[in-house]
Amino acid sequence: MPRDPTRSYFAGTDRDRAAFEAGIKLGSILHQFLGVPLTARNAATVERAIEEAARVQPLVEDVRVKIDRKRLRVRGPYRYGILTEDLLRVEVTVGVGTARATATLRYVPKLDYPLMYLKDIRGPAGC
Repeated sequence: MPRDPTRSYFAGTDRDRAAFEAGIKLGSILHQFLGVPLTARNAATVERAIEEAARVQPLVEDVRVKIDRKRLRVRGPYRYGILTEDLLRVEVTVGVGTARATATLRYVPKLDYPLMYLKDIRGPAGC
């Protein structure tokens, strides 16, 4: 991989940056795609579009998006809904140097909140 031209702007270790970047990716997905018109028929297309948009961002190694079709509320005479925070489940993995961070976004009913959290982080502690 070529040298990262932004490296000098970041304090901390590669692990720190991987965790930061994973959070940025989840936040961008959550806030960019809410409100997209949605039906059970186009949910898979929307999932793929979100994944492809995230994959072009720097440092992303993998991203998986699932839309909970059971929670989807279609209404009105035209029978469609919109993408809401309680429908999204996202897992993203980013790599920085030898560090890898996997983060998750999922709606937690008990909290009534779309929680973003670090699921796994690997790489030497000082990297």
